[in-house]
Amino acid sequence: MRALEKNVTSADVRCSKREDTIGCKWVFTMKYNANGSIKRCKAGLVAKGFTQTYGIDCQETFAPVGKLNTIGVLLSLVANLNWSLQQPDVKNAFVNSKLKEEVYMALPSGFERHFRS
Repeated sequence: MRALEKNVTSADVRCSKREDTIGCKWVFTMKYNANGSIKRCKAGLVAKGFTQTYGIDCQETFAPVGKLNTIGVLLSLVANLNWSLQQPDVKNAFVNSKLKEEVYMALPSGFERHFRS
């Protein structure tokens, strides 16, 4: 929630009954050190975009996905040509995109009282 506030990517607004809201859910992951001990626990808030209807709620969809064959070819090139390999960690994916339309997302469970008191 701090990242959303820091990057000014959301605002708490009352939504009219005509507007459809997208639900959301928490995704929890654990990061580990090389020795297997827990480095930190992370929580991410993700929108349930799969509930949208193409042509009604959105006009285009885009999800960059690497196919297993493509990843295999790239790893083979890295190994055979002695290239270095790096893996980026995207902290906040929403920072990289601009939306033309307004999107209304329901507050996550537990935040209703905090924002609407």
